[in-house]
Amino acid sequence: MAAAITGVGAGLGVSCSSKISQGNSSGSLRYSVKMTVSVEEKKKNFTLKKSEEAFNVAKELMPGGVNSPVRAFKSVGGQPIMFDSVKGSRIRDIDGNEYIDYVGSWGPAIIGHADDEGSVIPVLPHLPSTVLAALAETMKKGTSFGAPCLLENVLAEMVISAVPSIEMVRFVNSGTEACMGVVRLARAFTARPKIIKFEGCYHGHANSFLVQAGSGVATLGLPDSPGVPKGATVDTLTAPFNDISAVENLFKTHQGEIAAIILEPVVGNSGFIAPNPDFLNAIRQLTKEHNALLIFDEVMTGFRLSYGGAQEYFGITPDLTTLGKIIGGGLPVGAYGGKREIMEMVAPAGPMYQAGTLSGNPLAMTAGIHTLKRLQEPGTYEYLNKITNELIQGILDVGKKAGHAICGGYIGGMFGFFFTEGPVNNFADAKKSDTAKFARFYRGMLEEGVYLAPSQFEAGFTSLAHTSEDIQLTIAAAEKVLKQI
Repeated sequence: MAAAITGVGAGLGVSCSSKISQGNSSGSLRYSVKMTVSVEEKKKNFTLKKSEEAFNVAKELMPGGVNSPVRAFKSVGGQPIMFDSVKGSRIRDIDGNEYIDYVGSWGPAIIGHADDEGSVIPVLPHLPSTVLAALAETMKKGTSFGAPCLLENVLAEMVISAVPSIEMVRFVNSGTEACMGVVRLARAFTARPKIIKFEGCYHGHANSFLVQAGSGVATLGLPDSPGVPKGATVDTLTAPFNDISAVENLFKTHQGEIAAIILEPVVGNSGFIAPNPDFLNAIRQLTKEHNALLIFDEVMTGFRLSYGGAQEYFGITPDLTTLGKIIGGGLPVGAYGGKREIMEMVAPAGPMYQAGTLSGNPLAMTAGIHTLKRLQEPGTYEYLNKITNELIQGILDVGKKAGHAICGGYIGGMFGFFFTEGPVNNFADAKKSDTAKFARFYRGMLEEGVYLAPSQFEAGFTSLAHTSEDIQLTIAAAEKVLKQI
C-alpha cells in the first residue's frame, strides 16, 4: 500500500511529495518513509509564531502557561510549542511544523501515536482491532461507569501474566497515585514508617516524594518543594543511586524502621541512568535481610525494556510494582500490584484505604489492552532495541566526532545522553552535564524537525512506529547541530 503525503513535513524540510510504503519488519507492520529533504526550505518554513501567540494567552490562564512544568521550556529556553496532532512517529504543532518525536507523550506511545494497525483480542472479539477504533467503539457504551466492568478483568489478567512480581493489581489514574498507594501499602503491611528513595528518582508529586526528586524538580533546579511540611518528609530517607554502601548505612542507622525501598530500576527522571552490575541484586538482598519490601517504580520502564518490564529484563523480582503510561495506551492510568498476601491489605479486601472515581475506566482499559496486545507480537522488543541502538550510537558518534564531551546509553525503547565525559551513575554525575550546551542542541534540533524532551534530565523514547529513515534523519540533524554549537 502506498500513499502520497503533500503539504506536511515543514519541520523536516520535505521538498517534494513523500511516499509511505508498508512493509513487514520483525513480525510487525511498519511504515518506511522516503523523502527528499531540503534544508533551505525547512529553514524558510520553520516558525513558531502561532505557538508564541497561543502560549502568551495560556500564561494568563494557567500557572506558567502549562499543566506540567517541564513543558514550559524553562531549562532549554526558546518558545514552548503548542501541538496540534500526532501520528505514528510524528508530531505536528499549530504552526504546521512536523517533528520526529522522541518524547512519545513521556513514554506511553510505544506502538506509535494514534494507532490504526492493531491486533485482535481473543476475549473481546466484538471490539475492533486498533486502539483508535476500539476506543471509538467503547465510547458508544459510555466513558466512565464508576463501577466494575469486564475490561478491568481483561487488562488485569494481561498485567498479572506479564509482570513477574504481580499476583494482584489495583488500577488508579496516574503514576503519582500509584506510588502514593504503594508506599501507604508498604507501611501498612510492615507496620514501619520509613521509606528509602534515591536522589534524582521521581515517584510523582506526593509530599513524601519531593525530596531530592528528579523530573521537573531537577529540570527547573528547584529545592525541595515549598508547601511540603517537614512532617511529611521526615520518614523519607535518600541515598545516591548505584551506591549500595549508602543504603547499608541507612539500614544500620534506622534498624527496624524501614518499610521499603522504592526506586526506578533504570532511572529516567534524571536522564537515562542504568543500574551498575549487581546493584539491583544487592538491594534485593538487603531488603530480604532486613524484612523490608522492595518496590520497583516501573511507571516508565514497565513494558518498555521488555514485556515484563525491568524486573524481567534484569531477573530481579520486587515485592511490589507501580505501573503507568504504557498500560493506558496514552490515556490517564496507573497501577500498583504485587504479592497476593500484601495486596489483600488493600480495601475492601483489607484495611489499607485507597479509592478513585475514574479508576479502571473503560477507555483507559481499552487502550491498554490493545497496546499490550500489540507488544506481544514477535520481534517487538528486538526491533525497539535495534532502532534505539542505532539512534544513540549515531548521536554519540557524531557528537564525539564534532569534539563534544558526550556519553549515553539505552535499553529497549528507552535512551538518554549527557554532555559530559561520564560515566553517569547517579544524579550527582548527571548534574555535571553541560546543560547550556544541551539547551543549544535542543533548540537546534527543533529547527531540524526533531522533538526531544525539553530537559537534560529526562529520558527519551522510541516506538514501533519509528523507522530506520527516522533514525538516519535524526542522526543527520544531530551531526549538523553539533557542528554548529
